[in-house]
Amino acid sequence: MQRALQYIESNKERYLSELKEFLAIPSVSSQSTHNGDMQRCAQWVADHMRTIGMQNVKVMPTPGHPVVYSEWLGAPGAPTVLLYGHYDVQPVDPLNLWTSPPFEMTIRGEQIFARGAADDKGQVFIHFKSIEAIMKQSGKLPVNIKMLIEGEEEVGSENLDNFVKDHTELLKADLVLISDSSMFAKDVPSICYALRGLSYLEIEVTGPNKDLHSGSFGGSVHNPIQALSEMIASLHDKNGKVTIPGFYNKVRALSKAERTAFAKLPFKEKEYAKDLGVKELYGEKGFSSLERVWARPTLECNGIWGGYTGEGAKTVLPSKAFAKISCRLVPDQDSASIAKMVEKHLKKIAPKTIQIQVRNLHGGEAAITPINSPGVQAAIVALEKGFGKKPLYQREGGSIPIVVQFKKLLGLDTVLLGFGLPDENAHSPNEFLNINNFYGGIKTSVHFFNELPNFWKGKSKK
Repeated sequence: MQRALQYIESNKERYLSELKEFLAIPSVSSQSTHNGDMQRCAQWVADHMRTIGMQNVKVMPTPGHPVVYSEWLGAPGAPTVLLYGHYDVQPVDPLNLWTSPPFEMTIRGEQIFARGAADDKGQVFIHFKSIEAIMKQSGKLPVNIKMLIEGEEEVGSENLDNFVKDHTELLKADLVLISDSSMFAKDVPSICYALRGLSYLEIEVTGPNKDLHSGSFGGSVHNPIQALSEMIASLHDKNGKVTIPGFYNKVRALSKAERTAFAKLPFKEKEYAKDLGVKELYGEKGFSSLERVWARPTLECNGIWGGYTGEGAKTVLPSKAFAKISCRLVPDQDSASIAKMVEKHLKKIAPKTIQIQVRNLHGGEAAITPINSPGVQAAIVALEKGFGKKPLYQREGGSIPIVVQFKKLLGLDTVLLGFGLPDENAHSPNEFLNINNFYGGIKTSVHFFNELPNFWKGKSKK
């Protein structure tokens, strides 16, 4: 591994030059005007896979944008890593807020600026370079690797499920590795081992059969906006706890070790509140903010509307009111069960003065990879060697649906080894990747592939 690390040091400038080529391709998956760029970017990925020594490289069509696949299977008896990432990027609007052109990689200070620098081209490229370094110096890898780099992540990976279902044998592996997330903070290497799930619902409340004059009818008809607001307000008690019966029944409690690990993170609640512009934080009593965001389920009203919202005054008593509600879920909650639970409760508490409809728009499950799993343990050692300091453990409050699908369709746990930063502007103007994280990530990836077989042997003996 020492030769591989020396190779990385001597090729830093070339890495930046190649990354600049990759980032220059405007692979915006959501805009049909960039369909040609999507094809060009997929081909660039395939060509680069061949350059670094990957085999059986294929640009595989889907009903949308292509998937790029490759493999190197020359390590019999060693674990097989399925490396997932995406080459598509978000639109760049509003363009006028970019300090430098979004598809012209620019380095300012310690940051590499460009659309896709962090999400996810730069992080995919990190693994390309680690594989290249090992192959150039050793002629072989310590593990087997399969790469699955898709082009539709930013538009919901609509065709990926069917692709995985149709290629289960091709994608057979021992674990998944994804670098499409962030460290806890700058100079704080961390490993994310859990994600929350989601249930998302829309509520429609109907009162009178048409909008009414509030002067003529106000006081005789229950205003749907008022009724809906009262219902939503009742979904939490004074301690911030969700009041729906059974909501917490299957919540997996945090272990003492996890709570201790969270407490070690450099997080100050007062600074957090100040950064958010609020005088005081809010949430379920008895838990820290990090515990509430990462490991406790929530129910939030994401939007509420009805009646007249235009300019000036219109004295209307509306016929309808609407709201969107999301529940962030944790292991071992089931999104469909929670959606039914919320619907049943809302219909139960709805006053007789209105009619209510609840639509389940979509959902996904929480994901967790045990801290003591071989992949996570190898990642912890790799991060310490790559960044020179012991990493910390964290969860993520959001969702990455593909992690759940890999578990469901392939039976694989995922190691989330992210090298971005929380303020990287991933979907905003001036997206960046920290240059120290870029180089540290390449070294970490080298160490991960080298360390994984050692931990996997321990698993095999058990």
